[in-house]
Amino acid sequence: MTQLESARKKIVTSEMQLVAKLENLDTNWLCDQIAIGKIVLPYNPKHSPKHPCAIGKGTRTKVNANIGSSPDVPQVENELRKLNAALEAKTDTVMDLSTGGDILLIRSKVIEHSPVPVGTVPIYGAAVTAKQSQRAIVELTEDELFAEVVNQAEQGVDFMTIHCGVCWRTLNAMQEQGRITDVVSRGGALTLEWMIYNEQENPFYEHYDRLLEIARKYDITLSLGDGFRPGCLADATDRAQIEELIILGELTQRAWDAGVQVMIEGPGHVPLNQIGMNMQIEKQLCKEAPFYVLGPLVTDVAPGYDHITAAIGGAIAASAGADFLCYVTKSEHLRLPTVEEVYEGVIVTRIAAHAADIAKGLPGALEWDIQMAKARKSLDWDKMLEYAIDPKRAKTMREESPPTESDVCTMCGEFCAMKGMTEYLRKPHKSKIQSLRSRK
Repeated sequence: MTQLESARKKIVTSEMQLVAKLENLDTNWLCDQIAIGKIVLPYNPKHSPKHPCAIGKGTRTKVNANIGSSPDVPQVENELRKLNAALEAKTDTVMDLSTGGDILLIRSKVIEHSPVPVGTVPIYGAAVTAKQSQRAIVELTEDELFAEVVNQAEQGVDFMTIHCGVCWRTLNAMQEQGRITDVVSRGGALTLEWMIYNEQENPFYEHYDRLLEIARKYDITLSLGDGFRPGCLADATDRAQIEELIILGELTQRAWDAGVQVMIEGPGHVPLNQIGMNMQIEKQLCKEAPFYVLGPLVTDVAPGYDHITAAIGGAIAASAGADFLCYVTKSEHLRLPTVEEVYEGVIVTRIAAHAADIAKGLPGALEWDIQMAKARKSLDWDKMLEYAIDPKRAKTMREESPPTESDVCTMCGEFCAMKGMTEYLRKPHKSKIQSLRSRK
């Protein structure tokens, strides 16, 4: 049985018990939310991640880190270093998006070494497999495309991005309205290339039931991809994007009916004033299925700083209902990220997620900040470093600029406001303060 089918039968799995304990949730409540599709628990028994997570309503906003090789940087060792960096930064999941080198080996190693759920985009693997056999992806048969999904499921992939909403309906909507950047989703573009070349409908849309059978067998959580996500602000919330979302809402219900867990992927590049609306539309059309967003990036003009543009949008999106943030590194739009940029990307996205959890009133979220505030007030530097979201960087920066007095920092030194007020609000000054108050 899948996690969804178990939940519908009121069977609390060991994975549900574990994530409920981690998030301080009532186990039966969590089970009920999984049963109605508002929470997913990606967990392929062939991987059995040691640290599963729940994504969706009432849970901590989760963060995903994309890793993966390219034809220019194909080494498996590099991907394992990026995996370790993402785990050190406390990512909740990783996705292997490899397109270069021995991708079968890379995926196998990532799954083997990852204690968190692993996701993929199977059509990437299909494209690389085709190339290695000196064919183009458009020459693959439908059976070969589905075989790639099965092969990755057998390896232990926990969740898969499949662009089932990329079809003639959505393509026509884009062409009729027009766009600046057309299709920027790599998986969406590969799917459209196959469709146009073969003059056939998207197999994953036309034969969706076949996909559901595979997903149910391996308890794959389907992450229904946004092939028509906007690639620039001017394309945001257009007819192609919304048409695809309408289709994904229909496919969500069919997945639930088949006992398959599902979440929805969303934009993309979105202006600040449209982010909240986009979250509401998804929740309405997809019956509150968990929403997984890339960013969204709030401006197009910051290459080299897109981890910041994405964090701004991610905080707003999550506070408005997004459940899962895919990180963006400073290398976005420029190159494959380095190991260091993977680490930083996770940290920056965790900051956005935590800020949103505070805004949503998630139990315990604000308490973390209160503990930091108390440590700062008492000038307890050990505690400050302990509560820092990135203790490593905080410790390094403090050591690089050591203060003359150990209880302050080099910004204010002896003029530290915290230190000064602590001293002057102590006895015997209290009597003077009370005297001043009595005069008023």
